[in-house]
Amino acid sequence: MNRLLILIKGELQRLNKYHVTTVSFIVAVIWFLLLFFIDDADLLAQMLPFVIVIDATMMSIIFIGAIMFFEKTEQTFSTMLVTPVSNQELILSKAIANTIHTVLSSFLIILVFYFVKDVDVNWIGVIIALIISVMFHSLLGFVFSFHGKDFTTMLVNVMLYSFLFTIPSALNFFNIIFKGQIWEYILLISPTQAAIKLIEVGFGGPLSWKYWISLGVLVIGGILGYIYYIKPNFKKYAVKQSGV
Repeated sequence: MNRLLILIKGELQRLNKYHVTTVSFIVAVIWFLLLFFIDDADLLAQMLPFVIVIDATMMSIIFIGAIMFFEKTEQTFSTMLVTPVSNQELILSKAIANTIHTVLSSFLIILVFYFVKDVDVNWIGVIIALIISVMFHSLLGFVFSFHGKDFTTMLVNVMLYSFLFTIPSALNFFNIIFKGQIWEYILLISPTQAAIKLIEVGFGGPLSWKYWISLGVLVIGGILGYIYYIKPNFKKYAVKQSGV
């Protein structure tokens, strides 16, 4: 546990070193400016949760990808392989650090609009939704890193992922297309849709069966993905990048 805490602290410092924290702050300012000038309360009530969803999903994947890419360019994987820490600790430290960083960033955006625009917030619901959504997508970031030769390739893969999962969920969320009960069932297998359903409850949405299914998709999916794919392939990735 002590080693994990030390690693998490180091990963948080690494996020700052690689200016990921700075980028996150800039993105948060952009989101704030985008939302601040929306005078329509109903539109703001729709846009704010969706912005938080994007921050918790797509940005979480990209941040993990950025960290893995910078470690690759600095060739730190060879050093990592001879340390006494386990692969499990290395994976979890990166995922937890990214979760802390992204949750705080999203939380600050919500906090500002809570005071400035008097937005209704279920704080416990929002915090739970953010932690689970960010943690799942942080783990998903490892998958994209494993299959990307470089950071550009990873970004292309993330864009393809967004076309398959994020955009349909967004169109359903704003009731543009993919409307109807059937799509509510189909899209629940999408991690983005699951994150939307969790975060909606944090902003006063109903605690329905969709919430519990979404919770199961992210929690069970994250655990199974970590055990059966991310953890087994992390060492192979590290060995490959270190040139051993």
